[in-house]
Amino acid sequence: MLDSIGIESVEVRLPEQLENIDGLIIPGGESTTIVQLIDIYEMRQPLVEKVRKGLAVWGTCAGMIVIAKHLKDKRPDPLGLMDIEVSRNAFGRQIDSFETNLDINGIDGPPMHAVFIRAPLVTKIGDGVEILAEVDQGKPVAVKQNRILATSFHPELTEDPRMHAMFANIAHSMQ
Repeated sequence: MLDSIGIESVEVRLPEQLENIDGLIIPGGESTTIVQLIDIYEMRQPLVEKVRKGLAVWGTCAGMIVIAKHLKDKRPDPLGLMDIEVSRNAFGRQIDSFETNLDINGIDGPPMHAVFIRAPLVTKIGDGVEILAEVDQGKPVAVKQNRILATSFHPELTEDPRMHAMFANIAHSMQ
């Protein structure tokens, strides 16, 4: 998706690779596994420090869980990058996955198609966190705090690059 909007992307697996990037997308998947790998490869502290210095980060689905400050669940141990509390699998099991159209603050044009797969939900929002999109009359599913973006849904599963373009703009804006 990033290639389609002219953004070069690289895989980041080691702490030293954080030095050469403008932004980091933490994808969907299994949040416990993602956090375990971050810790195994000793990326937690370098990543947190890099974000404090202005690295843009976007967590999608499980990535939202990873970057949260608090979880309603006991695991995994999140990175604490965004002042939100998140509930894992808040919309139910795999069979309860759904798609909908969202109006997203900061994105012009028609509503964006969003794919929710065992999606998390923001249950509490701290100071300075902006709600970009909601479902079901008040359930936040896209939020932003400074240079950190989080979405409950998977924009990469659609052909709409607007969410990726929003993140690219955040990553390339002045720190």
